[in-house]
Amino acid sequence: MSAGLQLAATVDAPTIEYGELSPMLIVFGVAVVGVLVEAFVPRKARYATHLVLSLGGMAAAFACVVALAGEQEVAAVGAVAVDGPSLFLQGTLLLLGIVSVMLIAERRLEPGGGDAFAPQAAAAPGSAQEKEATEAGLHQTEVFPLTMFALGGMLLFPASNDLLTMFIALEVMSLPLYLLCGLARRRRMLSQEAALKYFLLGAFSSAFFLFGVALLYGYSGSLRLDQIAVATGGAMDNDALLLIGMAMIAVGLLFKVGAVPFHSWTPDVYQGAPTPITGFMASATKVAAFGALLRFFYVALPGMKWDWRPVMIGVAIVTMVAGAVIAITQTDVKRMLAYSSIAHAGFILTGMIAANEAGASSTLFYLVAYGFVTLGAFAVVTLVRDAGGEATHLSRWAGLGRRSPLVAGVFAVFLLAFAGIPLTSGFTGKFAVFQAAADGGAGSLVIVGVLCSAIAAFFYVRVIVLMFFSEPRADGPTVVVPSVLTTAAIALGVAVTVVLGILPQPVLDLADKAALFVH
Repeated sequence: MSAGLQLAATVDAPTIEYGELSPMLIVFGVAVVGVLVEAFVPRKARYATHLVLSLGGMAAAFACVVALAGEQEVAAVGAVAVDGPSLFLQGTLLLLGIVSVMLIAERRLEPGGGDAFAPQAAAAPGSAQEKEATEAGLHQTEVFPLTMFALGGMLLFPASNDLLTMFIALEVMSLPLYLLCGLARRRRMLSQEAALKYFLLGAFSSAFFLFGVALLYGYSGSLRLDQIAVATGGAMDNDALLLIGMAMIAVGLLFKVGAVPFHSWTPDVYQGAPTPITGFMASATKVAAFGALLRFFYVALPGMKWDWRPVMIGVAIVTMVAGAVIAITQTDVKRMLAYSSIAHAGFILTGMIAANEAGASSTLFYLVAYGFVTLGAFAVVTLVRDAGGEATHLSRWAGLGRRSPLVAGVFAVFLLAFAGIPLTSGFTGKFAVFQAAADGGAGSLVIVGVLCSAIAAFFYVRVIVLMFFSEPRADGPTVVVPSVLTTAAIALGVAVTVVLGILPQPVLDLADKAALFVH
């Protein structure tokens, strides 16, 4: 008995580095407090309380990320990596989260407007119907803690240093998003259908991921990424456990980034979800998922580069081609942006496939540029409305440049950035990932990427031509006056898009310094 106690005393107790984990702890703390706000704060005060709590919590978490800059260590008994890529992506996610909450908090009750999360609100000002819609919009506040839980999972996802933590982060990130997709009230059936599709396909991808974790654990005897890397150092090409496990985890991660052939959920979910939630998913989820994908392949499987690179090159080519070509046929602006998101997943994979430090840094930069452009584009979509709600059919956007030149001009800036036109962040991002891929020996992939960029430019320019060079329809939509929050979100998106196109070097240098993974 005494020998057993003595042995137990010699075992080091696990330690938790609260300072290094502070950004995630703050966000999860805000989410938990948000649940308590829903339970105990009076209804009329919930909206303001949630808004201040969410924005303040994310600002505090971002300050902690800045304070941790330069850290290179493993925390929480090896479960969480606090290094350049994780801190860079966490800072990006928190900034995108702040902009997303600004959009989610938007409440418009103009005729034909209506909150994205409220019932029908096309009512005369001062009417009983408008008052009821206002109260319903104020009461639909559970969106805030759900968003914070999803953001907390996103912060943990790219920082996970073992596969079990990565799986938990995947679920914490995904489950709130399934609920958020179904919260739209104006097109309730479409929104709930999107949530169900996302949930079912997300469950399949999680199952693939978990099977892959089990197989890699069976191969290496560890869930730690660095220890898996040691075990795969002398791997044989015919090791079934390793290859199948690697493929299954890749399927789970590629589903989250929306790469072909795991993309089928993207257009339906982007179209059916409330537009602010679509913007949040399209930007922040892709940043978090690509961060996890980078960490898995760069930290756990660097010795298997010659096995996974050919497969990823094929996935990137198919993703770019399918996204660019199918987007041409779309007649709904949200579905067009969904296929644009798929094509951009292929472009980002191009940088990751370089499998070197330049590939990591270019991917990090592209994620920042893409995130803000995407949020800005979906923010503009929320402004174009008719009596039925958001006017997302492209034919309704004809002549928008004459009805509202400023809104059409801002949307044109975002579309040009998506197309990779010089002096926008999109051009700088594409140039960075293509250069990294060429230096990494994937020149054929760069050629395909350039061709797909040219194809994609067609449908972006087509929308610009439709807005500025078509006659406006007599029954065309109206552009509602945005609130201060939405105006700030769009302005920030435009500013980042232009600055990263004209003066990208500071962020490129920051991405270069942040591209070193801790092992």
